[in-house]
Amino acid sequence: MRIETCLASKQEQHRAMPADSLVSDPIGTMTHAVTIYAPLESVWPWLAQMGGGRAGWYSYDRIDNGGHPSAESILAEYQQIAPGDVLPAIPGATDAFVVAEVEVPRHLVLTVPEAGGGIQVSWEFLLQPVDQGCTRLIVRGRISPSWPAPTQARSASSSGPILIERIYAVLEHTPKSLMLAAAGFGHYLMEARMLRGIKRRAEG
Repeated sequence: MRIETCLASKQEQHRAMPADSLVSDPIGTMTHAVTIYAPLESVWPWLAQMGGGRAGWYSYDRIDNGGHPSAESILAEYQQIAPGDVLPAIPGATDAFVVAEVEVPRHLVLTVPEAGGGIQVSWEFLLQPVDQGCTRLIVRGRISPSWPAPTQARSASSSGPILIERIYAVLEHTPKSLMLAAAGFGHYLMEARMLRGIKRRAEG
């Protein structure tokens, strides 16, 4: 059985993305992509409902969703999103991710804001039709030199720290270069699982 790697092509890695300017001088950039054999209108609803305490992140739920299974169906109550809305990073959180841009059904940009008003992380989801009934989902994360910094409204999960919070608590005590490398590797594993999860749901 072939496992989808979710690695972006060289062209996708080097192309300009609409939200690149939000973090203009990143210390880290990661671009992933996956081909989904479904029209973009069928993929978008899975993006719109993402978030802890919502549909989840379609990744390793024991790590980033408090053990709650990510949704396997479209949840109508989470389909309307707008700039300024929060898609919680973890269940019970109130700070990140903040919706920065929405263009239904093609483009979603999430950010992690700084307490001082800047942006320390941008997370962009771009849907592009490849041919009839086929969509390319390109996802790019960019990290500013200020990361990790306090957010505007720091919060935690409602039932105590979940696994991903504990991991970052340990990483906070490591040198920044090591923290960035470890976070990047972990992000790749989680995001690849997420993209495969979105692909499976949209195609199903």
